[in-house]
Amino acid sequence: MPRQLVWLRNDLRLEDNLALFKASQQGEVLAVFVYSPQQWQAHSWGHLKTAFVLSNLYALQKQLATLNIPLKLLSVADFNATPAALLQLAQELGISGLFFNDEYEFNEQKRDAAVVAAFNQAGIKVERFTDQVIFEPGSIRTGKGDFYTVFTPFYRNWISKLRPEHLVPLPAPAAQAASNLASDALPEFTAYQQLKLWPAGEAAAHQKLQTFCEEVLNLYDQQRDFPAIEGTSQISAYLAAGVISSRQCIAAAQFHSADRFMDKSTGAGVWVSELVWREFYRHLLIGFPRISKGRAFKPTTEKLAWRSLENSKAQRDLEAWKAGKTGFPIIDAAMRQLLETGWMHNRLRMLVAMFLSKNLLIDWRVGEAFFMQHLIDGDLAANNGGWQWAASTGTDAVPYFRLFNPYSQSQRFDPEGKFIRRYVPELAHLNNKDIHQPPVNKLGMDKLGGDLFGNSDELKNQAYPAPIMDLKLSRDRVMQAFEAIK
Repeated sequence: MPRQLVWLRNDLRLEDNLALFKASQQGEVLAVFVYSPQQWQAHSWGHLKTAFVLSNLYALQKQLATLNIPLKLLSVADFNATPAALLQLAQELGISGLFFNDEYEFNEQKRDAAVVAAFNQAGIKVERFTDQVIFEPGSIRTGKGDFYTVFTPFYRNWISKLRPEHLVPLPAPAAQAASNLASDALPEFTAYQQLKLWPAGEAAAHQKLQTFCEEVLNLYDQQRDFPAIEGTSQISAYLAAGVISSRQCIAAAQFHSADRFMDKSTGAGVWVSELVWREFYRHLLIGFPRISKGRAFKPTTEKLAWRSLENSKAQRDLEAWKAGKTGFPIIDAAMRQLLETGWMHNRLRMLVAMFLSKNLLIDWRVGEAFFMQHLIDGDLAANNGGWQWAASTGTDAVPYFRLFNPYSQSQRFDPEGKFIRRYVPELAHLNNKDIHQPPVNKLGMDKLGGDLFGNSDELKNQAYPAPIMDLKLSRDRVMQAFEAIK
């Protein structure tokens, strides 16, 4: 019986795994995972995301064992070493075909092309599949044949192409005869405290999805913007690692919404549109590879005069933002949520990204990298898309003259200050009005010190800092920066 090798990447699941399912129909299946921590580090993966991926790999290895599918491990320094290592393994095992699901980032595309070339030259067939998204990136285009750069028309086209067969998840492959090959030992990882919030494995992912669909889905449009409420699915980490598929999610939304999952006036419809945003950003990776290379989607914005981090004040502002000590309670609560849990509520991601890139005029790429280093659901397409949206450098981005006011956002979406009290306990004593914008005299100060853009030097004994900059002046500054590149 011919042997097939399934190369697992960000598709760490048995069910609805197209490459795994197709391989199982053509012979004995072996699975392989390529461990490349140096490459991950170069892509700004943090310790928590790495640990989450490995914890799910452990869980998947146990599931594969029940199907008699061995899991082999290759350890390589970087993507450049992957083709030769995979080919050598395939030749040693007598593999007749390599199966994998596509990835869309530039480096991953380049790596995969090199793998295909190496296997073709060796006479080993390669089969690759569209599995991360419903529609292959580039298959949904404008009437002129261009890539969409605005979400709404992309979404309409996406919806128009959706058919019932697109939402039928594949079953797990059947068990095969016992193999004479053993699975390899997997790399050890640190079981960070945050991992308790994100249990490993398909069963845990599906339990989160089911709970969300039964209790929250149809209220999602009403609750999703309030960080103190469990109003979101919180399955993004499982989607990023491929422990659950977007097809499974949309199919669940269809089932639990009485088929109203394409109606954006419903909670299910709004949630599904968020999943389509995820696909939109992946389409853009293929259409505009510069996004994967640290470049702005709008080339003109490359000329923006960001504050230099060699400036001590700019560096102090950045460190205050990273630590959740800016003196703006909702910003600080959001950043502390990220540091404590490895995750941040989506509305808060937009808010803190705009605060850094516009109010502090610090290059969005600095924030993008910090998020990737700390998010358990770190994902280039979505993370980059969100940051460039907030910074007004990206596709379909917010206009450059639009800035979120952290005070009004806080009052609107955390009206009782519950979220702030959870993550900024030093403000818990304040009433529901003051907690959004604490009066300086209630921080133990008579007046702001220093210039209007900051006074951190005067706050050495302060339990909670006064604001690190003046909102109006910061707005004027970013407006001038954008006007200068017109």
